[in-house]
Amino acid sequence: MIISEKIKCAAANIAETVFSPINIKLIIRSLSCGLVICGLLSITGFCAACDDIDDRILRFHILANSDSQEDQSLKLLVRDEIIAYTDSMFSSCKTKEEAVSAASEHIKDIEKKAQNVVYCEGYNYDVTAYVTKMHFDTRVYDDFTLPSGEYDAVRIVIGSGKGHNWWCVLYPAVCVPSAQKNIGSVLNKNETDIVTGGDRFIVRFKIAEVISSLFKK
Repeated sequence: MIISEKIKCAAANIAETVFSPINIKLIIRSLSCGLVICGLLSITGFCAACDDIDDRILRFHILANSDSQEDQSLKLLVRDEIIAYTDSMFSSCKTKEEAVSAASEHIKDIEKKAQNVVYCEGYNYDVTAYVTKMHFDTRVYDDFTLPSGEYDAVRIVIGSGKGHNWWCVLYPAVCVPSAQKNIGSVLNKNETDIVTGGDRFIVRFKIAEVISSLFKK
């Protein structure tokens, strides 16, 4: 009985020590730190996957002369012409690098095609086309979402370029219904899950944008 009472007393002392107000605070802080670390590791992996997506895709970006209805309609006519022209150009490309190379090689032809559309529609706006690396915010397109990041892109500026933009993906070709390739054809399973995850990743996309902007600053 004496031994039993001693054990009970020791257990009570241990419980009192472990669950004292100070130790409870330490335990809560430790658990909180653990959760924060786990969250950071998860976001770090997510950001790395997003960066890898940047390296596999060639974007398409058009800026209209203004936001007038006429200029916005003109922008869409230019879009249709360039998508039709570049469809076969990128269909044989096996990597983003090949697509960028093809775009760079034909950029003057792309510019000329866009300029002809503008002239044929009765406008005298100058058109500029070039291949560049530029920042895109998180963008939703039909059934997939592309995370923010620095992407290689074919960019077309019509006139002053002060109107709303239109964007799509030239490689892999997703701008035209006849495209045989899709986003999943150039991404691994994890990356495909990210871009097709919809609302599941919205918060992570926003956090990744914040982290990216902090690193830039």
